[in-house]
Amino acid sequence: MSSYGRVCHMKRTIRCLVRSGMLLLLVFFLQAGLAQAQSWGSGHSIGTTSTDGNLIVVELDKGALGEANLFDLAGRTLRFTPKGAQYFVENTDLQWDSEFGSELTGGKVTLHNFAFPYSGQSWNSFQVGTTGSISFGEAGSHGPGGRPAGVSIGRFDPLSEAASTLVNTIPAMCVFFKPRMSGPHYVKELSDRVVITWDVTEPYGNIQDFTWVKTVNRFQAVLHRDGSIEMSYKQLAAKDAIVGIYPMLSGKETPLTTIIAGSHPETAAHLDVQNLKISVVDGLLLTATFETRGPVLANGNPALEGIQFRLFFDEQLPGHSDAPHASALWTAMGIAEGGPSHYAAFGQGVSSTVKASGNSIVLQGILPEAFRKAGQVAVHAEVVAPGSPEKIAQQISSQVVRLSGLHSAEVHLSSLTRKDGPFTLAYESFHYLSLPNPEDLSCTVIKALGDKFDFLAYYSDFRIDNQEAGTPSEGPLGGNVTGIGVVEHDFEASLDGFCSKGRLQWGYVQPVYAHSIQMDEFPPQGAPALTDHDITSYTRQLGERSVDGKMLPYNYAMSQIGHEMGHRWSAFASAKVNGEVITLGPVHWAQGLQAVVPFPYQLPTEASAMGGGVWQDNFDGTYTQLADNYYVPASGYSYLDLYLMGLISPAEVPDFFILRNLVPAGKDANGHHIYKADRTKVTIQDVIANEGPRLPDVYHSQRKFNTGMVVIVEHGQKPSRELIERVNGIRGQWIDYWGITTQHRASMTAAPQ
Repeated sequence: MSSYGRVCHMKRTIRCLVRSGMLLLLVFFLQAGLAQAQSWGSGHSIGTTSTDGNLIVVELDKGALGEANLFDLAGRTLRFTPKGAQYFVENTDLQWDSEFGSELTGGKVTLHNFAFPYSGQSWNSFQVGTTGSISFGEAGSHGPGGRPAGVSIGRFDPLSEAASTLVNTIPAMCVFFKPRMSGPHYVKELSDRVVITWDVTEPYGNIQDFTWVKTVNRFQAVLHRDGSIEMSYKQLAAKDAIVGIYPMLSGKETPLTTIIAGSHPETAAHLDVQNLKISVVDGLLLTATFETRGPVLANGNPALEGIQFRLFFDEQLPGHSDAPHASALWTAMGIAEGGPSHYAAFGQGVSSTVKASGNSIVLQGILPEAFRKAGQVAVHAEVVAPGSPEKIAQQISSQVVRLSGLHSAEVHLSSLTRKDGPFTLAYESFHYLSLPNPEDLSCTVIKALGDKFDFLAYYSDFRIDNQEAGTPSEGPLGGNVTGIGVVEHDFEASLDGFCSKGRLQWGYVQPVYAHSIQMDEFPPQGAPALTDHDITSYTRQLGERSVDGKMLPYNYAMSQIGHEMGHRWSAFASAKVNGEVITLGPVHWAQGLQAVVPFPYQLPTEASAMGGGVWQDNFDGTYTQLADNYYVPASGYSYLDLYLMGLISPAEVPDFFILRNLVPAGKDANGHHIYKADRTKVTIQDVIANEGPRLPDVYHSQRKFNTGMVVIVEHGQKPSRELIERVNGIRGQWIDYWGITTQHRASMTAAPQ
């Protein structure tokens, strides 16, 4: 399920938090803080806009989303030959062992014939990741936030940026590291080498996938007794992955500068930065150390939630102070969601791990190429205390830092020979086009056609650097609605960033690829039914309710757009019950929330498109889940959603409940899950007691909405016929969906004029 949020991007680093469960409150005060600190939120046009019937066509400017770098090593072998602690790298003819050995039932491989030398140690065991990695070190451990140790990245991290964040996190190899891959992997140990083979598929069949059926991806790693490594690629359907070796760095640190911040007695000692030290580790990693007057709050301390140490970088081109320049932001943030409280880092190139000990907070990462080319960067910082609105506890003045001795470990693997190197570590990110800035997309449309859209949905003929086929959503929240659980901040600045004067409310963050499966009108004949989260599992059930025996068209597309646009109002509200504030979400309605849909889209019993469920009380302390909290098949909006949308009055919302402390208790004869749970009654007045009344109320709320359906093409290209046909089909179905699920209490158009 997607939600309000977006993948980390240079100019909007913090907005990537929400789909992983962060509170909307946190996002808004971070977003407001960024707008105050830098004028980075203002979008600008990145293409030429025209219309094609009822569709909007955007032809991107040349290079607007960078360039793709697709995998080019199929049928080849990479050989890494050690020289001391470094490696020479060669691209050679394919070497392939067709005898795979035994299938691994877990990830651990224990060596019996030799110890493999890597990253300054000799290893008798290692972990094999299903997603194409090998890592060394303790298995089963977890890092900050509960993320498993080993090779992993955030759910929405672009591969083009994530590759650098793996540096110095754990001794590892990315043979063909691509998140969400699944399938068998094998191991065979010989006297002088161990062979690891993957035969895996990309995800398939679900709303966030690109294919209805399995794909073939066969690749292999050979670790030799002498420390040499071979990575071989027999057959690859996937074209994006991270490939390379990631031994730990030696730790040789070269100081660059120390910015004296001074003492601020009025600031809490753990937030009062005395010095900001910038240094380089092994010529690769930029390290920033915030030294505070008193001990920083340690991981596990819940009081660290909301603390931020922000580090700003501005490219400085010698002799060109007035020229446009790149900007970046690294943030160490205290988080109490998703496990024990901890610090985590966000930003382009920064490692997610924050070292917090004694009187210091340490960030490490690899700066984007633009900064390294410039050779110097202006650095300034600020510290944010917890609270809403946020409080800037300290600001550290800008200072220009010369980046002497800093270089990149990213290489072009296909072109390397033994004449190149040796390399301390070497990797390449294979990826699709960069993710767009949603403000830029909206500005491209609105500047050309006017501020006449409540929602914007984007579709494209090209893929972008995202492992999922769908899209998050966000927006400036035009329309001036209160009482829905959204904490208000500087919405005027947000609207300006999207180039709206108050009309635009919400939209997709990125375009949906024309050839992803959610763009298909119907599942193809013979598409497998894998789980009850796949639309193919409902083919017969949905067909029985139609005249032609088919489910409604573009079912996955309706799940996506109905859910994402619903985030304009839901699911952020909480309720105050007998003095206790109960979170009903956040972001998506909690699984145990009774969220019955009064105006179903296609089934007699539906739970909200925004989450929750339909629960049957068995009057014995257990509850049967008649409809779950997943948004497939496409469903309508609950009573609570419709109230928050301004389409029904408080009196029309029946009392409901939330189940907490859910414990599985089997299934009924129809396969429905049964849970033991604690039930708490909730009324709409409980919601109003916490959030205030919904304004404008039902008698004055907006009832007419317009969605801009936008097709995006690369520079010099025209939309394909297939893209136009599919988006037109989605457009028509979206209008029908809106009418059905609101019982025509509101109308939807999708017109560019």
